[in-house]
Amino acid sequence: MMAIDREEIRGNYSKDFIESICSKVRESGDFLGFMRQYMNDPEIQITRNALSAVCKASGKELATLKPLWNEMVDWALTSDCPAIKGRLLSIIEQIEMNEDDLRTDLLDFCLERMQHPDEMPSTQANCMKIAFRICKFYPELMEELKRTLEAMEISYFSPAVKNVRRRILNGKLK
Repeated sequence: MMAIDREEIRGNYSKDFIESICSKVRESGDFLGFMRQYMNDPEIQITRNALSAVCKASGKELATLKPLWNEMVDWALTSDCPAIKGRLLSIIEQIEMNEDDLRTDLLDFCLERMQHPDEMPSTQANCMKIAFRICKFYPELMEELKRTLEAMEISYFSPAVKNVRRRILNGKLK
């Protein structure tokens, strides 16, 4: 049983608060159980806080979330809440991906959202990274991604998005 209850997660959003939730989940050693319990909570604040805490997890801790891969992708693709969508994409981007995980709906979503002017910069950047990781399995898709990135009118994008774009085009994103 998870040592963190809904009331505790409902707290006021702050960096220290999120760090404390992440530390408690880390102590329990059950990021997967925590995500299963709070990822789809009916109260947006609880879900947002839970996902924010999971975003602070290490790569090894995030790897334990692999059984939720498709559920996280489905929710990221359909969420109306920019904060939840952004946090899910951040988590998805950090989990190891193999060819069996590839989903064309995720690639299509990322190719669209990375260029969408109304999207949050963190979502645009994560979409670029996810699209890059998917395209690495298929050279013809990688060429298409690079052409898309080269054709983007970058003056409208944040420095972080421009940096991710530049790193992909220069072959420096791993």
